[in-house]
Amino acid sequence: MVDELALLLHALMMKHRALTVENSRLMRQLRVLLSERASLLRQVRVPNCPVPFPSRFNGERERLPEFIVQTMSYMLVNEDRFCNDILKVAFMISLLSGNAEKWVVPYILKDSPILIDYRAFVDEMKLHFGWDDDEDDSDDDDYYDEDDY
Repeated sequence: MVDELALLLHALMMKHRALTVENSRLMRQLRVLLSERASLLRQVRVPNCPVPFPSRFNGERERLPEFIVQTMSYMLVNEDRFCNDILKVAFMISLLSGNAEKWVVPYILKDSPILIDYRAFVDEMKLHFGWDDDEDDSDDDDYYDEDDY
């Protein structure tokens, strides 16, 4: 019986050692993964962005000018991320909710050309949600200058 207990104790000690080695290996892998994650997050996040992330737009007519200015400003500050119209439109779509989200679905389903044309997309939003440009027609071209947004 003593021999059996000694064998059992030996087997348990061997198992403990194997688990300790495995735990140490997993902890090293975890440290590497956490380091890689931190590095990736630094690449994705813009440090100290001077323009806050835009609010979602749910289709309220009164909020459309604010939404367009917020998204335009954010994209301008982060122009390296929004280097083409497709990315700009996709970003704006990602911030739509409620009625605005319902409005954009048919365009997505039919793969509308406005999805690859930022100016056309904004114009369509303005038309649908009722932004009256009469007062700002002279300033409107500033929004669409090819060097700007």
